[in-house]
Amino acid sequence: MNLLIVLCFLPILCYGIYVLWDSQHINQQADASLYETYRPSKESHLSFEELRKHNSEVFGWLTVEDTHIDYPLVQAENNSKYVNTDVLGEFSLSGSIFLDCRNQKNFLDFNHILYGHHMAKDAMFGELEYYEKLSYFKEHLQGSLYYGNSWHSIEFFAFLYADAYDNVLYNTFLQKENISDYLDYVKEHAINYVELPFREDERFITLSTCTSTSTNGRHLLIGRIMEDTINERRKPQYEEE
Repeated sequence: MNLLIVLCFLPILCYGIYVLWDSQHINQQADASLYETYRPSKESHLSFEELRKHNSEVFGWLTVEDTHIDYPLVQAENNSKYVNTDVLGEFSLSGSIFLDCRNQKNFLDFNHILYGHHMAKDAMFGELEYYEKLSYFKEHLQGSLYYGNSWHSIEFFAFLYADAYDNVLYNTFLQKENISDYLDYVKEHAINYVELPFREDERFITLSTCTSTSTNGRHLLIGRIMEDTINERRKPQYEEE
């Protein structure tokens, strides 16, 4: 009888072990430390060019200070390829951080959308949900964006819960005359927000990831791309309401 019980539960035990192994393996594939050697620095971007030799669709890098978000950026001709493809072009359930296929890689649009999976252990965009807490939001508003062979500053100013089909927040074709309406919309729907002195020629960047509470639910972290390079970075002075 005891042997029969063991035989009945053995498949369940084996499946449980496999699930744990598989989950750990996926998280390991998403760990930002895997790409550290490729990160472009002030001294050299040669290692980054080595990465681009592996995959020509790699074009930039995103870092959010004091988080684990520190990843190369890719862009394909569609928004499905890098959902399950890593930056080396290999199949991976953790995917990559990728730029919306409608955006320009030189970040000259008004609204640029970066997608990443919401993963455990703070991998990919798993940390975005922490921005719902005001204290965390206030302490993590600095980022860096590498493109065109130089680093640029990012000032984040809004965290939102949104629908994946929101045609305002996911609009990559903003025009100058619509920026004021866009910012009003962002402020109205934001969970956390800080006031900034915006110009008419601002360029925005939106980090987007799924939520665990709704199929179409998304967490968005929105910032503006600064003209200054990382070597000229200054600490912004935020005016809160």
